Amino acid sequence: MKTDQNPVLILFGPTASGKTGILLELFNSSNSKNSTVVQAEVISADSMQVYRGMNIGTAKPSADETARLPHYLIDIREPSEQFNAGDFVRLADKACHEISSRGNIPVVSGGTGFYLKNFIMGLSEAPPSCKEVREQLKLEFNEKGAAALMEELAVCDPVSARRIHINDEYRMLRALEVYRSCGKPLSSFEMNSKDRQTNTTRNNFRFIIIGLSRPRDELYNRINLRCDQMFKQGLPDEVKSLYEKGYTPNDPGLRAIGYREFFIEEPEAPCLWRLSQDIDGVKALIAQNSRRYAKRQITFFAGIPGVRWVECCKSEIETANKIKEIINETASLVS
Repeated sequence: MKTDQNPVLILFGPTASGKTGILLELFNSSNSKNSTVVQAEVISADSMQVYRGMNIGTAKPSADETARLPHYLIDIREPSEQFNAGDFVRLADKACHEISSRGNIPVVSGGTGFYLKNFIMGLSEAPPSCKEVREQLKLEFNEKGAAALMEELAVCDPVSARRIHINDEYRMLRALEVYRSCGKPLSSFEMNSKDRQTNTTRNNFRFIIIGLSRPRDELYNRINLRCDQMFKQGLPDEVKSLYEKGYTPNDPGLRAIGYREFFIEEPEAPCLWRLSQDIDGVKALIAQNSRRYAKRQITFFAGIPGVRWVECCKSEIETANKIKEIINETASLVS
């Protein structure tokens, strides 16, 4: 397929669907069906793998895995720093061009659907941030709490309210800020922008978009197993280390599933936190929240255009070979 556009492989799936392992097999020269493999470099589309010190709970690829398949947009922020869809699209665009210039294939892979959709379709033209409105919302957040502001968001922008988690303070306040600033819901800008693409091309990129799916029971079992493994790998110690450095759910990074559940807010002092000693209870809560998150991911992924869905096989090699067949139908990435 001759084209002036740079090919970009996009591979996504819900948490614990096996994205990293499948990519390692897809671009593994020892796989007999991939005897000639182009070089690939992965751009992580995971909103929490950007944070330093958060390795186990975000299931970051290991040093061995990144040595075999380079990953980008990992460990680029402190847990106290914000990172949003605009940051992701800007950095992912830059990385894709750099990877393509080296003659390699950019692979955007992760599970943060909002990042992926904005990368594929382009950022919406929502109003710029308004400092005065933002500061007022922060005051209300501290006085009234997240639940009260989420109720307001559900009335003025139910689409955004359904997809924003109540612990995601940044995105919740941003959605309310947009509505209070211009009287229009944030979601309306995303749906109505004429400049957003609904096909598989943008900004000199040609996308090959592949979504991974698994039966719901199988996926939930994988999530439960991953949760067990994280605790065996030392997740409680990782969270304790972050806490001792001064990080709490007041920081963007520690609001992530796998971290927020360890913290208990002091009843007499809102926004002050201590660590739970009920490790079994924390583990059960993380597994439950992860399963709920996977369900929301699956719903959100359904709205991404141009996806070729792949049912995962028992082995990662088999799944990788199914993906290779789709790629070969679309473009000569792997030959």
